[in-house]
Amino acid sequence: ANEGVKHLCLLIWLSLNVLLFWKTFLLYNQGPEYHYLHEMLGLGLCLSRASASVLNLNCSLILLPMCRTLLAFLRGSQKVPSRRTRRLLDKSRTFHITCGVTICIFSGVHVAAHLVNALNFSVNYREDFVELNAARYREEDPRKLLFTTVPGLTGVCMVLVLFLMFTASTYAIRVSNYDIFWYTHNLFFVFYMLLMLHVSGGLLKYQTNLDTHPPGCINLNGTHYQNTHLPEHLSEHFHESFPGGFSKPDELTQNTFVKICMEEPRFQANFPQTWLWISGPLCLYCAERLYRCIRSNKPVTIISVTSHPSDVVEIRMVKENFKARPGQYIILHCPSVSALENHPFTLTMCPTETKATFGVHLKIVGDWTERFRDLLLPPSSQDSEILPFIQSRNYPKLYIDGPFGSPFEESLNYEVSLCVAGGIGVTPFASILNTLLDDWKPYKLRRLYFIWVCRDIQSFRWFADLLCVLYNKFWQENRPDYVNIQLYLSQTDGIQKIIGEKYQALNSRLFIGRPRWK
Repeated sequence: ANEGVKHLCLLIWLSLNVLLFWKTFLLYNQGPEYHYLHEMLGLGLCLSRASASVLNLNCSLILLPMCRTLLAFLRGSQKVPSRRTRRLLDKSRTFHITCGVTICIFSGVHVAAHLVNALNFSVNYREDFVELNAARYREEDPRKLLFTTVPGLTGVCMVLVLFLMFTASTYAIRVSNYDIFWYTHNLFFVFYMLLMLHVSGGLLKYQTNLDTHPPGCINLNGTHYQNTHLPEHLSEHFHESFPGGFSKPDELTQNTFVKICMEEPRFQANFPQTWLWISGPLCLYCAERLYRCIRSNKPVTIISVTSHPSDVVEIRMVKENFKARPGQYIILHCPSVSALENHPFTLTMCPTETKATFGVHLKIVGDWTERFRDLLLPPSSQDSEILPFIQSRNYPKLYIDGPFGSPFEESLNYEVSLCVAGGIGVTPFASILNTLLDDWKPYKLRRLYFIWVCRDIQSFRWFADLLCVLYNKFWQENRPDYVNIQLYLSQTDGIQKIIGEKYQALNSRLFIGRPRWK
């Protein structure tokens, strides 16, 4: 029942794809304006155009889930009051991936069909319809159509770009080298520019004068525009009546239902439909990116940088007019580390009415975070007691983009919430705990179950102080059951408690092993 709206939207999306594919297929298979083109190309024409319709739809929809600012606005405003409907926004990344996979599949169908079309253009060259031919002469090498025409050349380039984007998006590459994924995924702009050029070639043409030249009609000079032979008695009748003049053409047409051509067929290239599909979403996405660029052009002021155990760094900063809600995330960009690369991090502390400070915790797991840490912290050879002095260091310029919405924002909108985190995945809940520490009464939440699983005991020190202060706060307010804290240590090297007198309250809630859900 909770996923009913999601399943309904999925059904609508599938129905649109099937409807577009089938409607376009029938149009090019049975449409009179494509009669002669279908005779020349056959099934390849229908499949290429039907798959192109599906590609138009998904190339427009795939951009919408990437409009993060719009999604954050819808999530935080009253425009979407239903909680079930707001949960659809949590599936934006899944929908983006679904559209991407669909584009790859139907691109394969589209390419295969056009390879057959290129061959048929060469083999079925029509000397009576010169303007309908894409080939310049019969038996022309089909490869020339691929590499000497605008649709063919742009199509080959688009296939290469799509292949790079798809392969670099796989889980293995994203985990092993995120840079490859980041840079190749930004080739989407090149893909859309090539797509604009691809549809402007005008190789496929339709007949414009159906009234004066019905498909399959018979010309008065004896030419029959259909790949079928005339009936014998009809042929004799033509030979008898035509040489001496056209005695009764109207009677002949009425009695035998023969369509007579009044003029030669005329053909015209199709108007590119792709522009109509992608112009709206593409303009929306570009406008959003421009807004984000203007919003993030001013660097933040770094207040403090703290090194935590297990390679975790905490950064606290301020920025004028910056507002965020618990559970949201921001995107960090440090030009000194990389001119183009940036990474998302969940806010572990949000600004409030009384304080403008916000912060993030980042774990050092890749080359970007390693270089970023080296710029923020003093060399490891320095004495750790000098760490408070780092506030006077000259930090590199740091820009932020956001905040953006996430599913964790809903945690405060339920009476009872269960928050389960593993390792550094606790960061979204840290901002929620900080918010409850400031003031818990305005929210609907009345009980929070907080379960945190870590591999080593030192990882709990990231937010041990916060948990202790929160625990003591609710004890003093006579609400000890408001937050139920359970800490689990999945691996132990002999130390089975958090060292420190002030952490006694947490040690009583520390368990060895993993949670038993049953």
